[in-house]
Amino acid sequence: MSGVTGIVLAGGQGRRMGTVDKGLQPLRGKPMVAAVIERLAPQVDEILINANQNLDAYAQFGHRVVPDAIGGFAGPLAGLQAGLSAARHALVLTVPCDSPFLPADLFARLRKQLGENDLAVARTGDQPHPVFALVRASVLRNLEAFLAGGGRKIDAWYASLSVIEVAFDDEADAFRNINTREELNKA
Repeated sequence: MSGVTGIVLAGGQGRRMGTVDKGLQPLRGKPMVAAVIERLAPQVDEILINANQNLDAYAQFGHRVVPDAIGGFAGPLAGLQAGLSAARHALVLTVPCDSPFLPADLFARLRKQLGENDLAVARTGDQPHPVFALVRASVLRNLEAFLAGGGRKIDAWYASLSVIEVAFDDEADAFRNINTREELNKA
């Protein structure tokens, strides 16, 4: 397991949940991000939390908090850039703050398939889950150039890299994310 940084992407505005900070919303008596951290921690050597609001609240989870370098809630790629810039390891595992059921073997399975590729991304059926990815830190310069050129779409950036999709059909429910109050209440 040596040499992997986990990045919890919590930098969004939570628009579909009424512009609340999704990671801090309670789920089964604790903030949703706490459940994500619990599932991620055994898989990585360090955790970074990418957040752009409520930084003090996120810092209370005991991990470094890294805000986007690009202003205006620029999306998950801006969070990845912030995380890659701060990561201490050559591999980075990204997960969103609103998926508290993420696979306990996410890193192991992505790592097994990464090979020489820049990035391994989880997929269920024919649906890739681009924010569940194992990324080589060496792609940072490429990502910075993409963002500097105005790029924001994760699929467009992935198209410039060697990417392998890794099937998680046996754990499809693990990628369920909670975007709305209704989904939060059901969970």
